[in-house]
Amino acid sequence: MSNTPMAASPLTRAVLEIDEYVSGLGWDQPARLFALVDTARLRAQEPALAAQLGLEDESASAGLTPIEQDEIPAGKPLDEFLGTIAWPDAVTGCALCVERLMLPPSAEAQVPQDLSEAQLTKWVAEHPERQEVRMTVAVLRDGSRDSALRLREKDSPTEVLTGPDLVPGLAEALTATFED
Repeated sequence: MSNTPMAASPLTRAVLEIDEYVSGLGWDQPARLFALVDTARLRAQEPALAAQLGLEDESASAGLTPIEQDEIPAGKPLDEFLGTIAWPDAVTGCALCVERLMLPPSAEAQVPQDLSEAQLTKWVAEHPERQEVRMTVAVLRDGSRDSALRLREKDSPTEVLTGPDLVPGLAEALTATFED
């Protein structure tokens, strides 16, 4: 049984379930992509899969079920990879969990100008105020979005930040995977 608290919406609950799952795998993980499917529809159309996922009991299942997809190809930029995705109609939404380094807003003024992407990555990695963060962002076909942020420094379920606009660029990239 998940330790994820009951959330206000099925999307928030799915985001927190994915965050909890990936958290159990530890840090320094590759990016992970999930399809989000309507649990009731999954139970009706794929009862064997629903049983395999432990979703037979209607009262015990959330509104959305995350299903991890194949591994994201190493070495391919994430934005390029996301541009290759097309979801079948049965997929209600999708989520991506990725780890990154971030700096506080106060460090933005310190960024040297004219750095290449590789130089900027190195500069951020060596900055004394950098923080490692795990971002889980989910979107639905209807445009709904939610996200969870977990700092490695405060790696606790009670320290996870949630909200729809924490990682807007990633949410927009995921939303684009549903466009025709």
